[in-house]
Amino acid sequence: MLFHVSEESCIERFEPRPSEYASEAVVWAIDAERLCNYLLPRDCPRVTFYAGRETSQADVERFLGSSPAVVAVESGWLERLRSCRLYCYHLPPETFECIDECAGYFVSRVPVVPARVEVFDDLIAELIRRGVELRFVPSLWPLRDAVVSSSLQFSLIRMRNALPRARA
Repeated sequence: MLFHVSEESCIERFEPRPSEYASEAVVWAIDAERLCNYLLPRDCPRVTFYAGRETSQADVERFLGSSPAVVAVESGWLERLRSCRLYCYHLPPETFECIDECAGYFVSRVPVVPARVEVFDDLIAELIRRGVELRFVPSLWPLRDAVVSSSLQFSLIRMRNALPRARA
């Protein structure tokens, strides 16, 4: 099963839509392993990361410790995270193709009807239940820069909504 997470509650059919990240109209979905990266309010900027096959032990110790995955958000998003309700649409995988294995991104070029929808009222509890470490930081930029230059697998999501970089 693949997933699409939304703050909209009544989506009966996903229609392909234009996207700046695809050359044609598509329906986006995420795999189960990376679903945790999307259990946040849509516009919330985040840095997410985990160890991959090429990740060094030093980077595991420096960034992950005993956590299998980390989702980092700015501290200012805490209240929004606490009050947000998300709808996780379960999508049949037959018409999807993987376009980014690291990020778990899949696209369908045809409409997709969800098999079911799951409601998440407590996003923090849902992330914890999935074994994800949720980190709150004053600014994402120092962590983003360190993760990008590491050997970790990562996704940088909605960074255009992050607080501005601090001036040196």
